[in-house]
Amino acid sequence: MTPMTAPHWGPPIDVLPLLAREEQALVDVLTGLDAAQWAAPTACAGWTVHDLVAHVLGGKLGRLSRDRDGYRVDEPHPGETVPAFVDRINAEWVLALRRLSPEVLFAMLVDSTSQLTDLWKRQDLDEPGGPIGWAGPEPAPLWLDVAREYTEYWVHQQQIRAAVGAEPLDEPEFRAPVVDTFVRALPFTLRSVTARAGRQVGYTVTGPSGGRWTARSTGTGWVLDRGAPGSRSPLATVTTDPDTFWRLCTRAVQPAEVSAKVELSGDENVCATMLGMVSILVG
Repeated sequence: MTPMTAPHWGPPIDVLPLLAREEQALVDVLTGLDAAQWAAPTACAGWTVHDLVAHVLGGKLGRLSRDRDGYRVDEPHPGETVPAFVDRINAEWVLALRRLSPEVLFAMLVDSTSQLTDLWKRQDLDEPGGPIGWAGPEPAPLWLDVAREYTEYWVHQQQIRAAVGAEPLDEPEFRAPVVDTFVRALPFTLRSVTARAGRQVGYTVTGPSGGRWTARSTGTGWVLDRGAPGSRSPLATVTTDPDTFWRLCTRAVQPAEVSAKVELSGDENVCATMLGMVSILVG
């Protein structure tokens, strides 16, 4: 495998060593759940724990079918947007798997564990893949796509854990890559912000799961890198904690709801744009 490059999304993120451990953590939570816990509602409106596990399984099996086996049967309907298409096929899958018992669903999830990791280990993650809607319209490197998948698994596991009363998976080794991946939406988030070349904005997420990132204007776009702004007067800065950060990026909370947990400085409009950063696919 060739060394992973650092495009305008910043230096690469390697989540491959964590994927199997994240999967095992989910399996550990699901082991021994009773019928009431499988039927418990989650933060995903209208979905139970059973539904959310079905969604996670569907995402993994669909990815294996497309990327490993070259099997592609789902396409958007005429005039259907990508987010609407994704929402539709997700809903269709969850509805179909409501016919399966928790025991069968659990066994299928266990059986699929590690297959995606094995696939990605054989690929050159520097190669371009498809676009990632929240990162921009151009093809993104596979390392960012894999990291994006990891963030989805982690967020859904947090939602499952919250629904059944389990402790969150908040250890820095698991949460830090989520924060690092979500912040890669910053260059695309700033696409409407015009600034002379060299102007900088900073985003800081506190604690061992966090870090500092700087987006620098090229005059026609923005380039992200790790580290605090080198400028004494950055255009704008945002600071918050990791729990607030990932919830903002997934629209689990709105900026106004967590204003006491966020520190802002610099241009108010640019700060508002940064707080509106979304690192999930939405319609």
